[in-house]
Amino acid sequence: MTPIGGMLPGLPSRRYAILIDVGYLYAAAAELLLDATSRRDYRVDAEKLIKSLIERAAHHLSDGELLRLYWFDAARDRVPTVDQRVIANMEFVKVRLGNLNSRGQQKGVDAQIRSDLELLARHHAVHEAILLAGDEDMVPAVEVAQAYGVRVHLWGVEPPYGTNQAERLVWESDTVATIEAEDLRAYFTKSGTAAAATYSMVGAPMTQPEPRVPSPAAVFGQRQSVAVTMNAAEALAQAESARPKFVRTTQTGEKLDPETVRQIGEYVGHKWLLTRGADNIADLLPGPQLPTVIDKELLVEAEKELGYSLRDHPEARIWVRDGFWERVHREFDIED
Repeated sequence: MTPIGGMLPGLPSRRYAILIDVGYLYAAAAELLLDATSRRDYRVDAEKLIKSLIERAAHHLSDGELLRLYWFDAARDRVPTVDQRVIANMEFVKVRLGNLNSRGQQKGVDAQIRSDLELLARHHAVHEAILLAGDEDMVPAVEVAQAYGVRVHLWGVEPPYGTNQAERLVWESDTVATIEAEDLRAYFTKSGTAAAATYSMVGAPMTQPEPRVPSPAAVFGQRQSVAVTMNAAEALAQAESARPKFVRTTQTGEKLDPETVRQIGEYVGHKWLLTRGADNIADLLPGPQLPTVIDKELLVEAEKELGYSLRDHPEARIWVRDGFWERVHREFDIED
């Protein structure tokens, strides 16, 4: 027998989930804080922002238990960006990706939010849901969740004027709260500013920023990656034609050739440039460090090409990274 409130036996009486429409959150915060309208115009310390939202929810629902935070975003051909890959590795965070078309429009994100909210309610996975969104398309899902006994708490970003959330969505929600500018300011930085240049990777401030290194905005504002004009399948086909010609290293005792390994790093870099686009690669600059999750992916890709594990070859891992950065820097005319 299901107890009052719709929860299954054995579950905490006030388990909750947080559902974030990233497109709404970023656009509303950027307009409020930076008067910016495009993601190219600003950088977000997403990891710290997410942690602050989780802390805010814990304070708001102090006697509840977080199931997880759902991060609804979009990416071209649903290939996750550097930021999205790092976020996906955070504890209790689930990244959901819609498609980003050639005009920068998100497709399928609202449908995913509605589906997840309805499923959580229908399966009695949560008793309460925090929804950070503004679109009226959320209303049917809110109504369904409420019909299953879930309380829906709507969060919104402080608007610079008027409102940035649909009136009906506000009406239908059980409670409504506003995240003010001062609660978001620390996580949003305009691209090209001195503050933005202090980040070489997601959530990792550089202790000694080099002013001579061009910012991602400065580099990519002058040149467009070829990846923007082709889909993922076409890009991979082009990358395949650039695969270096060599005999793979397969014997355990065979000595690794530095030039061969470096070429593999270049080849993997070439694939990334073609399939992920300028926005994604911009998050990696100025280097030479990569976020841990991306660095692991680079090494795994290199090992697949070599047919050889690099676990016991620290010098070879350096050669792979060197080749990768050589390819990225050459693509965008960045001098080492």
